[in-house]
Amino acid sequence: MLHHDDLGKLILRLAVGGLILLHGIDKLLSPASITSIGNMLDAMGLPVFLAYGVLIGEIVAPLMAILGWQARIGGLLMAGNMLVAFILVHHDELLTLNAQGGWTLELQGMFLCGALAIMFMGSGRLAMHPD
Repeated sequence: MLHHDDLGKLILRLAVGGLILLHGIDKLLSPASITSIGNMLDAMGLPVFLAYGVLIGEIVAPLMAILGWQARIGGLLMAGNMLVAFILVHHDELLTLNAQGGWTLELQGMFLCGALAIMFMGSGRLAMHPD
């Protein structure tokens, strides 16, 4: 009775895509955050223009997942974005716990795992273009 994979995939796409999209909108409205990411890339010897890739990973990819259009590719892009965030921003927190005993990066970890689940499972039938 409660077995409906397509509804589960829709809920996953809406939750992960919607929550990551909010981060992307914030970056779009705060250009200083893109500059900050560019500075981190520059410090690592990478081209500064790669900072604009965050807009792909946090705006384009979540919209792909939400709509169910090329959701597997959207999941891949979101997962890649999260891996870059782990490396650039959160590398010092990878092995730390918060005050409640949880992993400091549990939100980022959920985003990464949710994006990977979308990548592997696809959109389901409740999508603009089911895959």
